[in-house]
Order: sequence, then structure tokens, then C-alpha cells
Amino acid sequence: MSLIAQISVFFVTFFVMEFMAWFSHKYVMHGFLWSLHKDHHHKNHNSWFELNDLFFIFYAILSIACVILWGEYGFESGLAIGIGIFVYGLAYFMVHDIFIHQRFKIWRNANNRYARGVRRAHKIHHKHLGKTNGECFGMLWVPLKYFK
Repeated sequence: MSLIAQISVFFVTFFVMEFMAWFSHKYVMHGFLWSLHKDHHHKNHNSWFELNDLFFIFYAILSIACVILWGEYGFESGLAIGIGIFVYGLAYFMVHDIFIHQRFKIWRNANNRYARGVRRAHKIHHKHLGKTNGECFGMLWVPLKYFK
């Protein structure tokens, strides 16, 4: 597979992961695995760790499996897919855990249009404490109304 094709697979994977994050957030985290996600909405725990943090393991295993398929079995797109999943996970962590929830006290003063829109959409998502009636399940792409 050519380098251009590998780079294309990487970018397609990265952008598909935004849909996967939205889908798993809306239908898995706010669905049958709400028991793992609810502590993220109810900040009444004393630990820095949340059960919600376990969700990254699924995508980490998927990313690692793609790289193994590439290395061990010659799955040509495996490396590009694995790296695409990993880079999306890194971006998600930086935006969600560091920027929005301030698990590490950096980027506190970011105040550009995109930053305000993402924060606003996430705040709207967290105003619903239950698993139903939620909105704004994506992370890096949010509806334009939150940028106004």
C-alpha cells in the first residue's frame, strides 16, 4: 500500500472515530453501560479516577490489535488504522480530560471561538445528570449553534 494510501487511511480512521465516540457515548455510555459512565456526570466521588475511564481500554485494545495485525499478519492498513485510533484517543484525552474537565491545570485560559463552542456544548451535555434526555454526545465536532 502506498504512503498516500496509508495517510488517507489514517485520516479516514481519525474522522470515523469522532462518529464512533458519538455513537458509543450516546448508545453505550448513556445506554446499557450507564453504570460505568454515571460517575462522570455525578461528581460525588473522592477519587481522581472514574469508572468512566475504563472506556478508553476498549479503543486502546482495538488500536493495539490493528497494529498487531499489521506486524504479525501483514494487514496492510493495520498500522494506519491503529495509529488513527490512537491519535484520536490522544486528542479526545487532551480536549475532554485536560481542556474541559481540567484534570491537569493547563490550557485554562484558552478562549478562542472553537474552545468556547466545545466547552459550551459539553456543559449542555453535563446539565443532564441522568442517562436520558442528553444532547451533544460528540467531542471534537459540535453543532454550529454552540459557536454563536
